[in-house]
Amino acid sequence: MSLPPSAPGPVSPWRLSVAPMLDWTDRHCRHFHRLLTRHTRLYTEMVTTGALLHGDQHRHLDFDDFEHPVALQLGGSEPADLAACAKLAQRWGYDEVNLNCGCPSERVQRGAFGACLMAEPALVADGVKAMRDAVDLPVTVKHRIGIDRIERYDFVRDFVGTVAEAGCEVFIVHARNAWLQGLSPKENRDVPPLRHELVHQLKREFPHLTIVINGGIRDDDEIAHHLLHVDGVMVGRQAYHEPWQLAGWDTRFFDAPSPAAEREQVESAWIAYLQRGHEAGRPWTQGMRHALGLWNGVAGARAWRQFWSDARQREVAPATLHARAPRPGTRLGVAPGTQANTLSQATMQEPV
Repeated sequence: MSLPPSAPGPVSPWRLSVAPMLDWTDRHCRHFHRLLTRHTRLYTEMVTTGALLHGDQHRHLDFDDFEHPVALQLGGSEPADLAACAKLAQRWGYDEVNLNCGCPSERVQRGAFGACLMAEPALVADGVKAMRDAVDLPVTVKHRIGIDRIERYDFVRDFVGTVAEAGCEVFIVHARNAWLQGLSPKENRDVPPLRHELVHQLKREFPHLTIVINGGIRDDDEIAHHLLHVDGVMVGRQAYHEPWQLAGWDTRFFDAPSPAAEREQVESAWIAYLQRGHEAGRPWTQGMRHALGLWNGVAGARAWRQFWSDARQREVAPATLHARAPRPGTRLGVAPGTQANTLSQATMQEPV
């Protein structure tokens, strides 16, 4: 039985989103996801304040208008630096600035930001206030329900309460603790237990705030269930590995037509995007890796992935390869006059 799409009331701009994932949600990935859903909110990879203030701003900030609504996620803790970067986000045309208070990696901890900031809610509040004073954009915070072995609800409740007093109105809550010692970033996404009920409790206690739940949410019925308790759902690895799932979100969760009627339509639009980049001198392989899950579950998907992962073809134009590529859904997934490629799929690294 299908669950109702939502509780009554206006649709939040944060109703559904794809999580920021380091090394994954770059501008190519976001363009691909936008071919599948027009209304889901998209996020950049985390960008540190130092990289923006002292590095190549165009490389980190440039994006296509097609990606809207899109948010910039910042990593940092110095209020003045956060304010300066928020101004850059507004200048570039982003729809939101999000502060990362959830990443547990040692590199991020050495920079004194990410999940370790949950131990310093007053500092987070100062950063939020500085950004809000600097820009008109929504300033949001993404965080965990706790750090290390602190599993008391009042820890995350007090964190949200303190930061909300600085003017933050949107909290994206990963429903796991972040263990700052003893676990890798990958293990931090699986080992600490999920406690979705704590995020639901936050919404009950702070009904005036927008509370978005994140962590371990896989299918559309789970999304619909959580939308009965919170304002929004953020999906991470599931959205990346099973992108075709996104094609149904506009219809089910936004009462809007889907831009993606067929996978073939999405593939053709994606190849056209890669071709434009190829003609501008950009390696198309940087983008194609994000679409390798498009045909998952369809006969011939493996041959299709292998074909597009063949490094020997990286100099060939995407449009040329598209004409030769195996066709999932046909006999053996092979296009007429071609042979299925048997090379192994490119290894996909987990994001931080």
